[in-house]
Amino acid sequence: MDMKERLQELAEAARKRIEESDVPEKLNEVKVAYLGKKGELTAILKSMKDVAPEDRPKVGQLVNETRAKIEELLETSRKKLEEAAREEQMKAEVIDVTLPAKKAKIGHRHPNTIALEEVERIFIGMGYEVVEGPEVEYADYNFTKLNIPEDHPARDEQDTFFINSSILLRSQTSPVQARTMEEGKLPIRMIAPGRVFRSDEVDATHSPSFHQIEGLVIDKNITFADLKGTLQEFARELFGPETKTKFRPHHFPFTEPSAEVDVSCFKCGGKGCRFCKGSGWIEILGCGTVHPNVLRMCGIDPEEYTGFAFGVGLERIALLKYEIDDMRLLYENDIRFLKQF
Repeated sequence: MDMKERLQELAEAARKRIEESDVPEKLNEVKVAYLGKKGELTAILKSMKDVAPEDRPKVGQLVNETRAKIEELLETSRKKLEEAAREEQMKAEVIDVTLPAKKAKIGHRHPNTIALEEVERIFIGMGYEVVEGPEVEYADYNFTKLNIPEDHPARDEQDTFFINSSILLRSQTSPVQARTMEEGKLPIRMIAPGRVFRSDEVDATHSPSFHQIEGLVIDKNITFADLKGTLQEFARELFGPETKTKFRPHHFPFTEPSAEVDVSCFKCGGKGCRFCKGSGWIEILGCGTVHPNVLRMCGIDPEEYTGFAFGVGLERIALLKYEIDDMRLLYENDIRFLKQF
């Protein structure tokens, strides 16, 4: 048998096997049997050394033509099998276009976000700027520059998350104020919102991670009267035009004098109700005139400049404004709760 007849028989045998293949896996077996490294066509190519030199070009051409023919048959058959499989899949996966579509669930703004945007709107309207700072902070900015000495209880490890002796997770956003004062660009009118961390047990009113908004004003001839007027306007904008404020003496290391601020209950108008526990007042924030030591440590002359500072918990505002009685609800991410606001 000459080489031409041998190649014709090989091609015919391959064609029959391809036509008998009913799944892609069988086609792969045919390809390996005839075109693989140990296939029949490859064996013929290896036997070319036995062909007379003058006949090798012709035999080589016949081998290539046979290979091309087998590859074409394999590709045609593979496409037919894939089309048949797709038709069967389409029959099995019928889509009922009359069924209602799945609704895309869109998220909702968090109560904290809504409250923060409201506070920022109020203070930006009064000429303040919003400043942010790092959550991982140096103890120097978190304590020392705020007139909090090393023996102060706030520095205890049971109250503060220390990373090492000089770096911690900030327990307040006051370090942002210290950093801003150090820049020396006066006057300053700013609020510093952000996440803070304290070693508290989780309950209805406490969390080891929560948010604060602290404000700072530094300028010439700033007095406690400016602080009272600012917070009075803030309370009216946030809780309603009839809201009154009450200042009670307090102590903070970074302010002197210091005060706690109450607002008249915006539910009962100060008459006394369940919401204000019958007192007619609700505590909302702490404040005071910036301590001269804080100004000095931040490079500001207390003889020329004065200022005031205040701080309010963002969750505190959200809980009061939306009458939420458990702070843990703010962090559970239950869409049924969040979409109420």
